[in-house]
Amino acid sequence: MSFQFWLCAVITAISAYVSLGYSIAALRGADAQAKVGSMYALARSVAVAAAATIAPFTSSVDFVAAVALVMVIVQGADAVVGARIHDRLKTYGPAATAVVNAAALVWLLATR
Repeated sequence: MSFQFWLCAVITAISAYVSLGYSIAALRGADAQAKVGSMYALARSVAVAAAATIAPFTSSVDFVAAVALVMVIVQGADAVVGARIHDRLKTYGPAATAVVNAAALVWLLATR
């Protein structure tokens, strides 16, 4: 597999693991009312992290690209949430991650 393939896969996996970490932290810090929503978020984060872990070992550009696109959308949505709650770290961190992941995805698909 190409350098672009592995770069996109690694950036996507790191993004998915960071998202998973935030989901775990949210669940641990959730009060009784927010716990159910946090459990749903964690369930989805586990699924995406698992897909990001498996994707590069399939040697499928399409699989890596699909998971990368999912993470670009997730991080983009996280940036919107960060902006709505007026938290710079939760806005710029996910936005930067989404841009880097999108750039790696475009590079992967352009060199196909």
